[in-house]
Amino acid sequence: MRFLALTAISTFAACALLAADAAKEPSQSQIDEIIQKFAANESAFAQARESFTYKQSAKLQLLDEAGNPTNEKWEEVTDITFTSDGKRSEHVIHSPVSTLEKIQMDPGDLEDIRHTQPFVLTTAELPNYWVRYLGRQQVDEITTYVFAVKPKKIEPNKRYFSGEVWVDDRDLQIVKSYGRGLGQQKHSEDHQYPKFETYREQIDAKYWFPTYTIANDTLHFKDFDQRLKMTVKYEEYKQFKSDVKITYGDAVDDKDKKPPTPPVKKP
Repeated sequence: MRFLALTAISTFAACALLAADAAKEPSQSQIDEIIQKFAANESAFAQARESFTYKQSAKLQLLDEAGNPTNEKWEEVTDITFTSDGKRSEHVIHSPVSTLEKIQMDPGDLEDIRHTQPFVLTTAELPNYWVRYLGRQQVDEITTYVFAVKPKKIEPNKRYFSGEVWVDDRDLQIVKSYGRGLGQQKHSEDHQYPKFETYREQIDAKYWFPTYTIANDTLHFKDFDQRLKMTVKYEEYKQFKSDVKITYGDAVDDKDKKPPTPPVKKP
């Protein structure tokens, strides 16, 4: 929870000041500065995440028209680790035979799970996107700036995010994103991708790490519609060459670090 330290001001006046501050919208120059700052913080986060191991669990379940699970599903559990010489490695540790028949996972789906759903808008990627400020929004206990994000153009063999991101107004990092993946597929083929929502949590009391993605959507193919539910969990974050294992809700060993901001509640 955040607060302002006010001296010799009544509780009523303090509340009024807080409400006025929350209602005040940033100017265009301030918005531009916020975008540059949160992109720089996202760049630092992306680099920091590269030094963490974690487990990624993805599951796709097809649903019938009433929303009930069918027998068609796909799932995969991957360990993101490092080799003995320090190189990053992905190792599938659980992958039962897919029972999907009506639809199939394609390279775009797999790219979304690995990179698009845990969307990171870095300084290097910023020129590739239109970023438009939508306003302030309270997300649980976190005050955020909301931005619409859309790729300026679609380059061949590249996947993009299109949707909205919620940026913590204190840490200036993305805490939630909602949208879908775009690009990479051929126009002559019938590819459809669900809208998804990704939530982050403060894992090391500094950076916001993606921890949960959910998609509950209907895909509209040329010949039929298909309901589905997909969940992706990113768990057991552990810094490489560290003896401290950090998972959801665990305390951080370093007592000098600030307390983590309460995470956004998941659906």
